[in-house]
Amino acid sequence: MTSKEAIRLLEQFRAGDVSREKVLQAFQAAPVADLGFARVDMHRALRKGFPEVIFGAGKTPKQVLGIAAKLLEREQRILITRITAEHARVLRKKFKTAIHHAIARCVTIDKRPLPKRPGAIVVACAGTSDLPVAEEAAITAEIMGNRVDRIVDVGVPGLHRLLERLDIIQRASVVIVVAGMEGALPSVVAGLVSKPVIAVPTSVGYGASFGGLAALLGMLNSCGSGVTVVNIDNGFGAGYAASQMNALADK
Repeated sequence: MTSKEAIRLLEQFRAGDVSREKVLQAFQAAPVADLGFARVDMHRALRKGFPEVIFGAGKTPKQVLGIAAKLLEREQRILITRITAEHARVLRKKFKTAIHHAIARCVTIDKRPLPKRPGAIVVACAGTSDLPVAEEAAITAEIMGNRVDRIVDVGVPGLHRLLERLDIIQRASVVIVVAGMEGALPSVVAGLVSKPVIAVPTSVGYGASFGGLAALLGMLNSCGSGVTVVNIDNGFGAGYAASQMNALADK
């Protein structure tokens, strides 16, 4: 239950549409569900505005399924990141509304999609090889109630490709820029927009990129104002942060 859903429940109680017992049941529910192999935070949405996100890597399909089922007893939507095809198969078999986003390596289950906020989030990636990370950011932001515009393959070797989409980028409330290699693209974008830029280094690149470390250090040393950097390949973290920023702009 999100904070908005809690407020709606209280308003329904005040209007006489729900009983006191139902309200008490909702707020007295245990904050943690112990599944033995996992302790699921059932009040994450109430504190953060979105349920606990399931990190699929390292978990068996059965474990992911168990956590998802427990969350969906109370929540309208969940996000599972870094899953395999087997995770997706098991989830889709159990939950008919589950959607497998293969490129993003995510599964979303959304019983009641959130209304979209007025502001838009742009996710731009330097190259097609950066798409898995960029899509992870985009899917994260979308399920959290944001409109996302995707801009693909606009790296600095062909700067004209970026400038062709500049009007879309400048209209955004937040811009996520995903790049590997030397990680130069966020600095370029930051010099062209007045909105926050979240830079995401990827592990894409040749030997001297050191698995994304070169891009990470380049972004941390960006001369572009307003650039914030997340960890290597952390599209989820960028999408989550962008959603929080866009929520502030909406308010």
